[in-house]
Amino acid sequence: MAEDKMAKKSGNVLGMFPQAQIQEFKEAFGMMDVNRDGFIDESDLKAIHNDLGRNPSDKELKEMLKECPGQLNFTAFLTLFGEKMHGTDSESTFRQAFEQFDPEKKGKLAEEYVKDLLLNVGDQFKEEEIRQVWKEAKISGGQFDYEAFVTLVKRGPQDDMAQ
Repeated sequence: MAEDKMAKKSGNVLGMFPQAQIQEFKEAFGMMDVNRDGFIDESDLKAIHNDLGRNPSDKELKEMLKECPGQLNFTAFLTLFGEKMHGTDSESTFRQAFEQFDPEKKGKLAEEYVKDLLLNVGDQFKEEEIRQVWKEAKISGGQFDYEAFVTLVKRGPQDDMAQ
């Protein structure tokens, strides 16, 4: 149980599933990646739907792919399944939560302001929990880069994306 919680907090999508289930997802991804380019795109989705006797519009296909910020590679595919199965918020929902406190949409918030929010609003953090967040968060010049933080939490370190 504690390991599951840590895997979710770390953003490591591979830690969210047993190895056998990851292998099953990899096989499913391979079947969906019709053109074998390592990404599921509109043409792949269209081919899958056509095989199932459906003929979705281009608009429907685009809507399906909007759930993934960026290209839908295997890591992003696992992340989407993890969010659906484990009930976590999508990347865009997570980002929008920060944007509520950033009317100018700069992607950064004052470090002290974020700390105050974490200590005093909603599910209040303890000082130790804030220290743990600050270890991972990109803070420069007293500014918390929530864009980078959302990416880190939802996709993991960017060097993990090279798959």
